[in-house]
Amino acid sequence: MSDFPELPLSEWVESKETLHRFLQVVGKIRLAASVRRNHWWNVPFHVTGRGVTSRPMGQADGNPVFTVDFDFVSHEVQVTVLDGRRTTIPLVGRSVAAFHDGVHRALADLGVRVAVPHDNPFDLPDAERPFSEDDEHAAYDPFWVNRYWQVLSRVNLLLEEFSAGFTGKVSPVHHFWHTFDIAATRFGPNLVEQPREAGSVVREAYSQDVVSSGFWFGDDAMPEPAFYSYTAPEPDGIAAQELRPAEASWVPQSRGGHLAILRYADVRTAPDPQARVLEFYESAYRAGARLSGWDVDALACPRGITDPVLQLHGR
Repeated sequence: MSDFPELPLSEWVESKETLHRFLQVVGKIRLAASVRRNHWWNVPFHVTGRGVTSRPMGQADGNPVFTVDFDFVSHEVQVTVLDGRRTTIPLVGRSVAAFHDGVHRALADLGVRVAVPHDNPFDLPDAERPFSEDDEHAAYDPFWVNRYWQVLSRVNLLLEEFSAGFTGKVSPVHHFWHTFDIAATRFGPNLVEQPREAGSVVREAYSQDVVSSGFWFGDDAMPEPAFYSYTAPEPDGIAAQELRPAEASWVPQSRGGHLAILRYADVRTAPDPQARVLEFYESAYRAGARLSGWDVDALACPRGITDPVLQLHGR
């Protein structure tokens, strides 16, 4: 298999829409049952060797320690508690309503009680419909969902490698159930006073200036997968900064600002696709960080090393 296999959105868009809501069902459980972390770092999924995981949660809220894992090889969800008891829920052939009810029934059977406020999609077209009433989304193609996970896994490692080059505050590499993307965010030294009307999600996520780098699988606005980067708040003149490789570009957004974009199609057939993506992330980061006044050289962490002895000898 190639490093970056084909993943045309048109081939799996219905499965993606169903899977997105499956992830949101479990993501909202994670939001309700985990200890809050700065910038919502407690909420997203992390990639595993077979899918994605909620990571362990509970305990602090009186629940047993439990984990919800998506397995995109056997195509099931596993709900597990610390004493080893486990329930599995198939992913194929289930509507969102059936999946939602199955997950919550499994939690109850294992002694987990989680109250999920607003138990309906977040920032999706059917946001007013509870998950428990969604019989519309029921497509799930195992081939394409497995392909999504394979691409997700490769991008995960690329973002880990890119994150290693920064010695400042940086988020984990995580998969957002909100926007169905995977990203890592570098934080700058400047506090940002967000207006109250921005909402609690934005105020917490962007309380400092950031350069975020990631990948998404396509949507209505851009119906193809792509690597991306953005700086927030966006400094003046960023769209005039050079991006590499030549195929990358700054794309204006409908809500204002710009995204640095490198299309997946322009990477996957390149002689060294990983190097191409890392070059893109680095050029977009430097453009945003320098214009935002960060000390780029001081924050650099070549080869992920801060040990001054190893740095001196180039090891």
